[in-house]
Amino acid sequence: MKSTGTPLDGHLPADGRTRESVARLLMEQGPIVAADVAARLGLSSPAVRRHLDALIADGEAEVRDAPRRGPRGRGRPAREYLLTDSGRARFGHGYDDLAVAALRYLVEHGGPDAVEGFAQSRVEQLLGDGVAKVEAAHGSGARVQALADVLTARGYAAQARDGGHGVQLCQHHCPVAHVAAEFPALCEAETHAFAELLGTHVQRLATIARGDSACTTHIPLDLPEVRRMNTTTTPGRRPGATIPRGRQSE
Repeated sequence: MKSTGTPLDGHLPADGRTRESVARLLMEQGPIVAADVAARLGLSSPAVRRHLDALIADGEAEVRDAPRRGPRGRGRPAREYLLTDSGRARFGHGYDDLAVAALRYLVEHGGPDAVEGFAQSRVEQLLGDGVAKVEAAHGSGARVQALADVLTARGYAAQARDGGHGVQLCQHHCPVAHVAAEFPALCEAETHAFAELLGTHVQRLATIARGDSACTTHIPLDLPEVRRMNTTTTPGRRPGATIPRGRQSE
């Protein structure tokens, strides 16, 4: 049977292209039963269920009982599949464009100070109750690791690493990178908040918004606990290794 699905992306492996087509069909036609997915894409039932199970395992799809149409019969009710918010995100959305438009409006009508105020408010909400977790950590090294844990929980995939002359806080993902590319006040507010929370001057070395592979913030050696952490030799420790969780000053 000829597929009626959306043309596949030739840059994806065959299995990935098929899964992309299954996900797109769920987005455009869902909720939809597996048999209809197979018929529309010209796939076997086992192949469709394999891709649906993988999407569910990744949190990109969900399944539910289909509403009954007509008298109740024997057997299990049909199951319908649909995308989750996470699944829809793979096809992009206009949130970045909306945020940029809103901030442009804010600049036009409130001036640069209004954007800076918004950026500060945003980072306060971002850290939220994580501030207490960082402040409760004992020792500067543990505080940096606690901050990395908080950022990871917020979707920033953060790590704390030895940086030779200090510690580097690396954020491998930034949900607002495209917006921050035009409005660097968002990055500046984060940097200032990190300095306030850690109680020391910090320096941003790289940002995803500027095209770097990660947002990297340098925490200097002028904190006694951080200095000890970097000068103490630990078996198996190597440059760039992640700071042990919960490391405390002696």
